[in-house]
Amino acid sequence: MTQTLVLYDTLSNLPGNNWSPNPAKPRFILSYKGLPFVTVWVEYSDISIAMKAIGAKPNKRSDGTDVYPVPVLSDPNTGALITDSLEIASYLEKTYPEKAIFPNNSESLIREFDSAHSRLIIPAIKSIFARSTEILSPASAKFFIGVRSIDVPLPWDATYGEDWALLEKGYNTAYEWYQKTDEKWFMGDTFSYADIIVACRLLWFKRVLKEDEWVRISSWNGGKWAQLLTDVEKECKLA
Repeated sequence: MTQTLVLYDTLSNLPGNNWSPNPAKPRFILSYKGLPFVTVWVEYSDISIAMKAIGAKPNKRSDGTDVYPVPVLSDPNTGALITDSLEIASYLEKTYPEKAIFPNNSESLIREFDSAHSRLIIPAIKSIFARSTEILSPASAKFFIGVRSIDVPLPWDATYGEDWALLEKGYNTAYEWYQKTDEKWFMGDTFSYADIIVACRLLWFKRVLKEDEWVRISSWNGGKWAQLLTDVEKECKLA
């Protein structure tokens, strides 16, 4: 019998807490694969302390300093402690191969997809960061701003209109990718981690943006993105 896995995620002021796209990805995978898990919620400002305490490995910032991110996954069945959503996805696929998220040996392809999708979103990320601070505790919001502004300099609300134009342009490109298969999923009629990647960023937007801003995204490309989020949540038994 599989023992319960532990997923470390970050707190918010929202009902249900979850908001961050990277911890959402393993949550979707765990649910899709039907694996038992619990979530340990950590204040954003306390992530480094909490992750050091459990022995998680840090990543390196662009300036060479250590940063302790979430998600982190602890698996008592194997003793593994894995950092980074993509590495967690790879681990879960290798360790629990039932209900594949990298079908047809597609992990390398989907790793490239992850990078390409990030490049579409990052130029427009400032407005999303600004909204994210509004759903955190004061201490965590301050810490979030300090950490994120290293790579995305302040102010985050000075180019709102331009950022939204870039975001829509990015999703127009992603829509073209999906249109090449003319099916529900990125890989045609086959569900994969690529769809989870897209859905979890959309979930982030839905959770932190103002209602009219989410309605705006929902209207793009004939309602493709709101529908994709709904479809992935259903596929992963999270709806």
